[in-house]
Amino acid sequence: MPQFEYKARGPRGDAITGVLEATDPDGVAARLMEGGLTPVNISPQIETGRRAGDIQQLFPHKVGLADLILFSRQMHSLLRAGVPILRSLSGLAGSSRNPALATALNDARQSLEAGRDLATALSINPRVFSQFYVSLIRVGETSGQLPEVFQQLAFYLEREKRTRDQIKSALRYPTFVLVAIAIAITIINIWVIPAFAWLFARFGADLPWATSVLIAMSNFMINHWELLLTGILAGIVGVRMYIKSDNGRYRWDKLKLRLPLAGEVIYQATLARFTRVFALGMHSGVPLITSLSVVSGALDNRFVEERVLNMRDGIERGNSISQTAAGTGIFDPLVLQMLTVGEESGSLDELLKEIAEYYDREVSYAIDKLSASIEPVLTIVVGLMVLVLALGVFLPMWDLGKAAMGN
Repeated sequence: MPQFEYKARGPRGDAITGVLEATDPDGVAARLMEGGLTPVNISPQIETGRRAGDIQQLFPHKVGLADLILFSRQMHSLLRAGVPILRSLSGLAGSSRNPALATALNDARQSLEAGRDLATALSINPRVFSQFYVSLIRVGETSGQLPEVFQQLAFYLEREKRTRDQIKSALRYPTFVLVAIAIAITIINIWVIPAFAWLFARFGADLPWATSVLIAMSNFMINHWELLLTGILAGIVGVRMYIKSDNGRYRWDKLKLRLPLAGEVIYQATLARFTRVFALGMHSGVPLITSLSVVSGALDNRFVEERVLNMRDGIERGNSISQTAAGTGIFDPLVLQMLTVGEESGSLDELLKEIAEYYDREVSYAIDKLSASIEPVLTIVVGLMVLVLALGVFLPMWDLGKAAMGN
């Protein structure tokens, strides 16, 4: 059913705008008048993608976790209230403040009108709705528990967003310090050191090695900044291309888990995501083999993903979950013990939730420890930089008097 944008006046003359579904403008006017509003202007709604300008098309909006959380909760409420799926998608697409999400919902609505199911309609936009999201929607449709699945997805996405926000908060201060150090080094090399170099050259002072290194770095940055900039850009592009390759992505994801300070946080966060998603899939009725396949694609870590797929292959050969999990080498002994108890007691999904809670607490603790560990490291880095500058710039000045007297 087409949608129309309207402008109307309320009983007190206040301006009211909105979007309504109707067969024609007369139907919109009738509904407005029934609500006590006076229609002023009614026009067909322009699709969000067409309304966007050239700049917005070049830099399209992204659908973040907050948008998906809100969408999942709204769908849960609408479906629980008995609102049809088509009408729910149309209403949410018209009220969404994110053009990318509105476009995805309009695409899903058109796919539903063509006779497809909701999971297939959402899978048209894989950048918005992940494989895991679509798989759980399909389970909700087949089991008749679609509202409950939307509620579980909202809960899972909220936990995921909280973990990401904690990691970003912990890395915000060190990132700011590193950027400030880079800017300070650039300013010193371009303006400060050349002035001192001219002064040292004028008096013919003997320069220590630290000063010679600083002057050489400054001269290279000033005289060959094109090569330096090209090298930095080429290095960034090369690293990104390597990480996007299959082998590079696997090695990088494996390396991330072994980084000195952040590796523990990434490791705990990845396992928290695995156990939470695995528990959600089993609680929603997803078969075990299918659940492991879906979970492996939702981890965003190729190294751990391969270990989860090895678990799936082991279960297909008849091994238990605890045996295959022990063979991966990525789980703690406590987690392996809880998996064994869950299999024996038949309450694996409940114990998986407890494991997810355990890893969530470990992530919070690791993030706090990360923040406390980064600060002294940054202090040492800044101290070394100041020491090198002091030795390289101020140490020769102590001999300038002798050099001047000698001239």
